[in-house]
Amino acid sequence: MARYFEYRHVVGFEETNLVGNVYYVHYLRWQGRCRELFLRERAPRVLDELRADLKLFTLRVDCEFFAELTALDEVSVRMRLVDLAQTQVEFGFDYLRLTEAVGETLVARGMQRVACMRGPNTRTVPTRVPEVLAQALAPYVRAEAS
Repeated sequence: MARYFEYRHVVGFEETNLVGNVYYVHYLRWQGRCRELFLRERAPRVLDELRADLKLFTLRVDCEFFAELTALDEVSVRMRLVDLAQTQVEFGFDYLRLTEAVGETLVARGMQRVACMRGPNTRTVPTRVPEVLAQALAPYVRAEAS
């Protein structure tokens, strides 16, 4: 089994800027999409908690770019667990361009730090990372050498 959760995406023309490369905000959107699909596929019980009173607040997001993506490129967004604290989770993301000729090329690397919160919108407080989420993330721990 892969030590990452993968979201594959084909870049659309609407995701590029006037120069023809992918506008940076889309990399961050793909991180969110990857995280959402992970919850849907690997931790669906967390979705029930989100429908109740669990909230996932993104505290920090980052993306470092190494090469450009353009329209119709196929990209693999690979999410790993970097850190699991009592109330927070840090995800790492690798963005790889996929081509038959070259194979995989790392084009960007990003991260997200998320806090788990509970309570009404006016009085949310930190809460422990749900055990079901911690268990779902366990297979995706980033190796030390990465």
